Amino acid sequence: MPAHAYRLIVFDYDGTLVDSQHNIVTAMGEAFTACGLPAPPATAVRRVVGLSLEAALEELLGDQAHSALPRVAQAYRDSFLAMRLHTEFHEPLFEDVRETLLGLNQPDVSLGIATGKAMRGLRASLERHQISGLFVTLQTADRHPSKPHPAMLRQAMAEAGAEAQETVLIGDTSFDMAMARSAEVAAIGVSYGYHGAEDLRRAGAAAIIDAMRELPATLSALAPADGESWPR
Repeated sequence: MPAHAYRLIVFDYDGTLVDSQHNIVTAMGEAFTACGLPAPPATAVRRVVGLSLEAALEELLGDQAHSALPRVAQAYRDSFLAMRLHTEFHEPLFEDVRETLLGLNQPDVSLGIATGKAMRGLRASLERHQISGLFVTLQTADRHPSKPHPAMLRQAMAEAGAEAQETVLIGDTSFDMAMARSAEVAAIGVSYGYHGAEDLRRAGAAAIIDAMRELPATLSALAPADGESWPR
């Protein structure tokens, strides 16, 4: 693995490490239908992935959020839990994720996650993929304000003992990039997730990768040198 200057590498989860798009869109459609509401278009659902469930539903429900949000949120959780317990549940890691994480997991580097998932769902997915032991800090939307608030990143840095200039966030949405900017840490976008490359650049991505295997070289190429701060 190429050398880099970061002590903490924080990853978003859905759309960055795991391909969960089909499950999220399906669960959202089932939740709306169960509450007597028309299912939102898949494109609309994809645009809000990365936010906490409540924040995402506020966007999707619009004027109906005040009255319908609690019911739809519970219906979504019930739908996703039912899918997760099914033997045919499929939420694969993206290509090269496992190998890249193993390569980056060095004694002087900590790996973390900052996700719109709840902790229960995140832990279940990490255990399913047998990668729980790679991460020293897990930050979830049920324990923090929704992205793009910087709370998740700040807590990850506190737990890992890393400064902002030693930290980089890898994510697939403009919410991730904005969170990184708010926390004054570096941000690298992945083009294969929920938001396009141009959206990521506009939101503050310092670099874009098209596959996870490109991450080590990108970290090395963009790392700050001689104590200089990351270009923002």
